[in-house]
This record gives sequence, C-alpha cells and structure tokens, in this order.
Amino acid sequence: MKIIRTVGSLAFVVGFFTAIFAGVPWYIYHDPVLPWWLKGAVYCLLGGVLLVLLTVAVEQRKDKASEKELPSDESPSRILLQNSAEIPGRKITEILGLVKGHTIFAIWMGRDLSAMVRLLLGGELVEYTEMMGRARKIAVGRMTAQAEELGADAIINVRFMTTSVIGSAAELLAYGTAVKLSKPAS
Repeated sequence: MKIIRTVGSLAFVVGFFTAIFAGVPWYIYHDPVLPWWLKGAVYCLLGGVLLVLLTVAVEQRKDKASEKELPSDESPSRILLQNSAEIPGRKITEILGLVKGHTIFAIWMGRDLSAMVRLLLGGELVEYTEMMGRARKIAVGRMTAQAEELGADAIINVRFMTTSVIGSAAELLAYGTAVKLSKPAS
C-alpha cells in the first residue's frame, strides 16, 4: 500500500506542478485547445489523488478491523504507570531511562465539519475527544512496549504533551521514566 500511495503522491505532484506552472501560461498565451501533455498532467493529478484516497481508505478499513480485535481496556501490560516520582510501598532499585510513545492523529473531514458546526452551537466536541482518546491509547501502548523491552516494572513521572500539527491533526506524546522496583512488602 505504501508504494501505491507513494506513486499516487508523485503523480499528483508532477501533474499539479505541470498543470499550474506550464499549463496555465500555455493556456493564457496560446490556443485555448489543451495540448496532450496538459491533458496528461491533469489525468496524473486526478489519478494521483484517487490512488492516495483509495490506499488511505483500505488502510482505515484494516485499522478499524484490528481495533475490534483489541480489548477495550487501556493495556494488558503488567507495567505500573504512575504520574509521581514514587510508588507507595515500593522502592526504585534501578532507573532504566526515558521511554516514550507518540502518534499523530487526524479525523475524517466529515467529522471535522460536524465539529465546526458544534463550535457555532456550543457543546463538547466529541469528534476531537474521541480522536485524542484513541491517540492517547496508542501513545501509552507504544511507551509501555518500550518499557517492557527494557524489562521495567513501572513507568514513573508519566506525562502527556499535545501539539497541533496541521489543521485538525494533533500529535500526542506520552513519556516517563522506566524503573525497576523492589519486591512488595508483605
């Protein structure tokens, strides 16, 4: 899919720049009949957009199918997540280092439009709430997987950071310190 999307993106870019920077001047200063190369550029532009849209649609179907297979809870991991520097009843025996997980999420344009209407009328922007909730689960899962690779028992000082990337797309970063813990006091 990635190769098809790359081909579509390249076709779009070539078609777009050819149509804009060569086709528009040609059309203004020459016969209004479109030459073959300009028609080809327009077909590349439209075909590229179609290829990209199709690959994204296929990937979204795969993502939705894999989401249904996953349990709805945060994480089946054995790693304890803590937003403080200490864990009551346990001592930190080893600091393994910084672990992080991040993702960049966007919502479908139709949901984005309904959120804009909600901006006018007021109320919770549930479309963005759901988007950020999904992003948080993915980022925490990636951070936890990184801590498991290090053999951590817990992640302390867990923090979240969000950044707007473009339009309605947002990056969510989860980070903390992976540590080893002493055995619990009996």
